[in-house]
Amino acid sequence: MDGTNQTQKNSLTEGTIWKKLLFFALPIFLGQVFQQLYNTFDSLIVGKFLGDQALAAVSSSGSLIFMLVGFFQGVAMGAGVIIAKEYGAKNEKAMRLAIHTDVAFGLVAGGILTVLGVGMTPTILRWMQTPADVLPQSIEYFRFYFCGIIFTVLYNIFVGILQAVGDSRHPLYYLIFSSLVNVTLDLVLVGGFRLGVGAAALATTISQGISALLCMLQLIRSRESYRLSLREVGFHRESLGKIVRFGLPSGVQNSVIALANLVVQTNINAFGQFAMAGCGAYAKVEGFAFLPITCFSMALSTFVGQNLGARQYERVKKGVRFGILCSISVAELVGIVFWLLAPVLIGLFSTSSEVLTFGVRQARVESLFYCLLALSHCIAGIMRGAGKATVPMFTMLGCWCLVRVTYITLALHFYPRIEMVFSAYPLTWSLSSIVFLVYFFKADWIHSFDRLEQG
Repeated sequence: MDGTNQTQKNSLTEGTIWKKLLFFALPIFLGQVFQQLYNTFDSLIVGKFLGDQALAAVSSSGSLIFMLVGFFQGVAMGAGVIIAKEYGAKNEKAMRLAIHTDVAFGLVAGGILTVLGVGMTPTILRWMQTPADVLPQSIEYFRFYFCGIIFTVLYNIFVGILQAVGDSRHPLYYLIFSSLVNVTLDLVLVGGFRLGVGAAALATTISQGISALLCMLQLIRSRESYRLSLREVGFHRESLGKIVRFGLPSGVQNSVIALANLVVQTNINAFGQFAMAGCGAYAKVEGFAFLPITCFSMALSTFVGQNLGARQYERVKKGVRFGILCSISVAELVGIVFWLLAPVLIGLFSTSSEVLTFGVRQARVESLFYCLLALSHCIAGIMRGAGKATVPMFTMLGCWCLVRVTYITLALHFYPRIEMVFSAYPLTWSLSSIVFLVYFFKADWIHSFDRLEQG
């Protein structure tokens, strides 16, 4: 296939809208399924072979990892918006500058995160009130994980570039392969040799390194205009300014939300190791429910960015309506299934009745409201694709941070039951959905790039 035909195949500015969106979103969805599978497999192997304390140590990882990684990933989202816009506008020079600046940013961010993660892990875990019997294994897991965090950062950078130009297939292929590697290493290192939770983190690091390498080679070998040249990797002042302008709000949003989730995790930790393990098991299953939400949110960001770059405004309107409807429908269907099968799904992680009770209680409170979570994330993705990243930032900071933390603090003071923590999620998803809908229908976000260029 020559370069012109491949470009037309990747472009989201031409062809039937629903087919383009679905065929672009489907590989993202399948890739995330495999990623969630091997993340879940970590917990399954750890829980079955190393026990509930080890499961609790691994299960509390998400909030801490996202707090440290989320800022840099959010800034990298700005690069994806710029790359998608310039790709849609067929501005090759600006697109290549953004790509190589993005990679340079990833290298620096990975180095910073390695130092922060390895050095700050014990302090943050103690601040989170991690129980003393779980703390040593938590520290071991996080330190092994952050030793290879640069691979995770670069993988997300490379995947973001490929998806920004409409290629969601190659990341899927590489993720499937690395997932198989991760599962194999888990079985050998944790299940076979019983090397502990550090081995589970090491398996994840190795698999992420393989994914990052394969994505990088795909970009280097490409004959398209977005081909990566290692000699061109470096910071371009104007491109870096655009990336920071569009990405900084998402970075701040991710970090503050992650900090708020750490506060939530701290409250869960206060209920003991069974609550930590049960809620951690719920989080793994919830990750699958979150997949249709994430894939449509990411697909809509790229779709909106490319088509606004090409100034196809009516196509944007039709595409976002279809994407939102699909996402909320699938998310709610998954939520209903989860509500019904919660005991079976949570029971895969532990045979402990205490762990099962906490996980099922959380599922029964939250899962029927996934449609609202989908709505918020889809509109947030649309706004990021339109260059309006401050809208989801302020909305999510207000609803998912300030309101959520305040509600939990007050609710637990008057009614100290873990259901108060769980109920904070559907409450704040509802609030953010209302705010997003008002902005979506009232604001002129669709001409945002035009106003920026004129300014």
